[in-house]
Formats: sequence, C-alpha cells, structure tokens
Amino acid sequence: MPTPRSITLVGVVSVLLIAACGGDDDINANEVPDGDAGTAIEVEMRDIAFSPTSIDVEAGDTVRFVFTNTGKLTHEAYIGDAAAQEDHADEMASMGGMDHGGDDVLTVEPGKTGELTYTFDDAGTVQIGCHEPSHFEAGMVMDVAVS
Repeated sequence: MPTPRSITLVGVVSVLLIAACGGDDDINANEVPDGDAGTAIEVEMRDIAFSPTSIDVEAGDTVRFVFTNTGKLTHEAYIGDAAAQEDHADEMASMGGMDHGGDDVLTVEPGKTGELTYTFDDAGTVQIGCHEPSHFEAGMVMDVAVS
C-alpha cells in the first residue's frame, strides 16, 4: 500500500515532468509572438557581433526586430542583400558614418533599444549588417535565409 509520502513524491515528480515536456516548439528562444504584427525577434548588439548570427523566415513574413545594444559602441542594423550592403557601406563611408535613417536602417546607441520592422518579400538571402566603421568587416552581420 502506498504511503502518503510516496504519493506526494510521485505527484511532485509528475508535475515536474509535465512542466519540462510542455512548451511551444514553434517559438525559438529569441522569438516572441506578436499577434497580428508578425513575429518579434530579439537581437543583441555586442561589440562586435549580433546574437543570433542567423535566422530563417518565410517569404512574405513581417518581422519586428528588437535590437538591444549591450556593447560600448554605437551600432547600426541595415537590412539588404549583399549588393545593398556594399552600396550602403559606400554611402556610409562618403557621409563620414553619419546616421541618415530610412525604413531599412536603424542606429542604436550603447545601452539603448530600437526596433525595425521589415517584410521579407522574396526568397533568397538577406543580411543585417552594422556599417559603423570597421564593424561589418569585422563580421558584425546576421544572415537571414528567406524560404
């Protein structure tokens, strides 16, 4: 005959197992559901890297990127394919690195958070790059695979 103590122990273990097995496999640790506005993806801007370094989205997805700059340097997030990244780098160099805004670019100061919403229309590869002086060249880029 089970004792009250063994019944309690079985109950506690069962609750822990259910809690450990539960969850939503469709939500990655860096994603937060955002209702009708699509998906929000949290991105950490460090000196000198994005985290995560790559994501996968579907063509037609609208994503709200929430960039948090945990580093000591100003960072930028520019969304575009490889050719657009190169053009933007040239533009930044000719402007002396000045922030010039736009729907596909965001500058975030140290300790601050900023948001950028983007709709991925076509399948292919897109990048999010930081074009503050030497950051992109040092590898501060996130790959976005659009399927």
